[in-house]
Amino acid sequence: MANTPQAKKRARQNERRFQVNKARRSRVRTSLRKVEEAIQSGDKEAATAALRAAQPELMRGVSRGIFHKNTVARKMSRLSSRVKALS
Repeated sequence: MANTPQAKKRARQNERRFQVNKARRSRVRTSLRKVEEAIQSGDKEAATAALRAAQPELMRGVSRGIFHKNTVARKMSRLSSRVKALS
């Protein structure tokens, strides 16, 4: 356990950041799940709309340091190609 005041404050800050990052990750996963469900249903319009809604969430995750930019780029590329393949 933290003993110094500095370490105690650091522990509090870490807990707060963990909660914030957890909420952001959850929001991103939810948006990705909506895209996946739309792709599974075969509805191209719904999938396109879900992908458009997910893109800012993913990029926000990158800018906040939750995800690596290449990871998000890969996810976006794969999802967009799957949405494009729907006909």
